[in-house]
Amino acid sequence: MRVVARKTLRDYWEAHPDAEQPLKAWFKYVRAARWTTPSQLKGQFRHASLLGHSRVVFNIAGNKYRLVVVVRYDLQRVYVRFLGTHQEYDQLDAERV
Repeated sequence: MRVVARKTLRDYWEAHPDAEQPLKAWFKYVRAARWTTPSQLKGQFRHASLLGHSRVVFNIAGNKYRLVVVVRYDLQRVYVRFLGTHQEYDQLDAERV
């Protein structure tokens, strides 16, 4: 999968150093993935939450941070839509970011 907006991840871990290694690990794993269905993604990330509008929520750093992405299985792309703390995540509508 191609991850669009890697700079967003890098900017975030520069401001939150404890997120750096978990985000780098997530990026490396997703970049190597070749998902064609949500069930394949869920099989590899069982704690990920599948939402409507092709959104997926990943728990980062032991659920301290939340990462919301849009997955385009047909294009093999993952678009970063939101990255923030669990509290910040609770304040948004993840299906609309």
